[in-house]
Amino acid sequence: MRLLLDENLSESIATRIRVAFPDVEHVRRARGTGISDAAVWALAKSEERTLVTLDADFQILSLTLGAPPKVIWLDAHNASTADIARVLVERRASIQEFIENSESTMLVLSVPRLR
Repeated sequence: MRLLLDENLSESIATRIRVAFPDVEHVRRARGTGISDAAVWALAKSEERTLVTLDADFQILSLTLGAPPKVIWLDAHNASTADIARVLVERRASIQEFIENSESTMLVLSVPRLR
């Protein structure tokens, strides 16, 4: 599973989830800061990565353009970085199933704040 974390997510999430998702990259590491949504979309598509984001704009792109790339949109309601990482790891099987399903284009994951 090749994941690309959007700029709106902490880079530390990549480190926290690397055991469950060894092929995870962060947009800032790949292209720096201030990259446009269109450039993020193109990067995820060209590298065949599933985009993980908090940005609702990618929901619209997913619905409008379809996949690739596939999009995991996190409904996080100000959840902490630790909460986001925990949910991604806990939902690994669901994420893998989503990625392998040729008809699915977007997965919404709720991230409850535990603290």
